[in-house]
Amino acid sequence: MALKETTVRVLHRTGLQVFEPLVRLAALEEPKQQLSRIAIHLGMPLLAMLGFLLLWSLAAARIETAYGTLPTPGQVWDEGGSLVEAHFETRRAEEAFYVDQQEQAALYLAEAAALRAGLDRTAGRERVKLEKQIGRLEDRAERAGAKRFTATPTYLEQIVTSLKTVFTGFVLASLVAVPLGILCGMSPAFMSALNPLIQIFKPVSPLAWLPIVTILVGALYTTEPQEAWFEKSFITSAITVALCSLWPALVNTAQGVSNVDRDHVNVSRVLQLTWFEHVRLIVLPSALPLIFTGLRISLGVGWMVLIAAEMLAQNPGLGKFIWDMFQNGSSQTLARIMVAVFTIGLIGFALDRGMVALQRCVTFEGAAA
Repeated sequence: MALKETTVRVLHRTGLQVFEPLVRLAALEEPKQQLSRIAIHLGMPLLAMLGFLLLWSLAAARIETAYGTLPTPGQVWDEGGSLVEAHFETRRAEEAFYVDQQEQAALYLAEAAALRAGLDRTAGRERVKLEKQIGRLEDRAERAGAKRFTATPTYLEQIVTSLKTVFTGFVLASLVAVPLGILCGMSPAFMSALNPLIQIFKPVSPLAWLPIVTILVGALYTTEPQEAWFEKSFITSAITVALCSLWPALVNTAQGVSNVDRDHVNVSRVLQLTWFEHVRLIVLPSALPLIFTGLRISLGVGWMVLIAAEMLAQNPGLGKFIWDMFQNGSSQTLARIMVAVFTIGLIGFALDRGMVALQRCVTFEGAAA
């Protein structure tokens, strides 16, 4: 019983309560009721998905494109598997490369050590020639050890890059939006001042922000590529994501702060709390549900914006992968683009569930799933 209730609580915390009937059925708790819930909450979505796949399969053979017929679900699945396998093949090639380089460096060092052993028995020009030869061998060994494996980023690596980019942009947006939202919610004058800017910039497309950000990053980020911590394309994509995902978090934070219960505000006045104590003890706990709703929307917006930003900024990621596939124009193009589409959707779903779980862990009321 304890395990069942713990599992149910975890499912509710993560927004996956749709699977609760399975847990209760496994514990033989009201089997008829649980089977009915399973049929509604799991069976119907499964039937809808199967119907979608069936219609897709039937339509695929009848739709001709410039790249051949529309790929079937099976072909898309196979392409996804080949992309994953290509990643592991690249990793195996990388491992073999470094092993080969280490062996090569070891051979050079062994040859240099053998020559050095006979160095004391030589003198004059022969000794100088021998020292130069030893130096060349040691230089070769050093260069062999310093060589780095180079290859086109694999599909899984591009997924990781996209996640890094969206989280960087999301964190930047949150660090700006939440403090500004708190100030807007607490000060009508501050809200009145910022409101025109919010209304003007909120609807701006990432395609409009990207050229501006690209020009500014190019002008201000002048670090040499070999010394830079981040590539310009990464910074451009992250800032574009931040600019587009900033507004939902700001507006929801302001809304949550302005709706703090007046009784709580009066208690703060009676206790003569300082401004920071008032924010920390009264405002934030009350506004957290709406703040997290804004952050959840912002993360979803950022994930959608990211693909367009990566396409145009040519930052290695899912957006660039889709663009490269489109430009490639091979028979695998459509199938691989569809693999990327499903990947984007599944990751977006996982990010949303993660934010729901985080919200339910730090607030007193659950988020609507």
